[in-house]
Amino acid sequence: MRIKYKSRDEILKLRAAGLAVSEILDDVCAAAVPGATTADLDRVAADGIGRLKVKSAFLGYQGYPAVLCTSVNEVIVHGIPREDEVLAEGDIIGIDFGSYLDGYCGDSARTIVVGGKTTPEKQKLVDTTRESLEKAIEMCYPGNRLGDIGAAVQNWAEAQGYSVVKDFVGHGVGRQMHEDPPVPNYGRSGHGKRIKSGLVIAIEPMVNAGAQHVEVLDDEWTALTKDRSMSAHFEHTIAITDNGPWVLTQAAPSPGSP
Repeated sequence: MRIKYKSRDEILKLRAAGLAVSEILDDVCAAAVPGATTADLDRVAADGIGRLKVKSAFLGYQGYPAVLCTSVNEVIVHGIPREDEVLAEGDIIGIDFGSYLDGYCGDSARTIVVGGKTTPEKQKLVDTTRESLEKAIEMCYPGNRLGDIGAAVQNWAEAQGYSVVKDFVGHGVGRQMHEDPPVPNYGRSGHGKRIKSGLVIAIEPMVNAGAQHVEVLDDEWTALTKDRSMSAHFEHTIAITDNGPWVLTQAAPSPGSP
């Protein structure tokens, strides 16, 4: 494992990339209304890429055909936007987006409710997944371990009766979208590599209402829950600083912000 710790100047560049990602995700989430297609959302993101003069991290990555991943209801991650996939009131959709600015990557995902009205069960799943990410970010202080981050996700999700996907994990972020170290959404507190200032990671819990098991479709991208239960996904890119976590992909300040 070769971890590339980042200088302050590099973290500032990653912050600029993260803010661009956040702005484009804001636009895409606003466009995710009943009657919109997931291909419509991909075009909104593409427009944002052009406006902000960033480069897609997804388009062409290992052959991926779009700038967004749009994962509706039982799709966990890596859903490919389609013209024939029409959003309905009450759907939940995970929207994953990444881009490069000046050679540095930002990567983030959100799950939202389409139209604002859904079932209590879907809303609880979305809320719990977001909260599990927040719990993990609270562990992002120098001296803690990667196992503390994974345990925070797993313990919170499982306490609410959900399962955590183990087939996909978070990762380091820098000049490449995927760098060392892997950042699992499960683990044991006090175990794993110790984290220190200068580490930049993407934490991205994927939480299922049913079992953790995954099925990948023949397109070799779309990952669904094997039991077709609902799934939610959140992700932020976080810099570990001497003052704590700096969430690079959200506009609001966080403990490690300068």
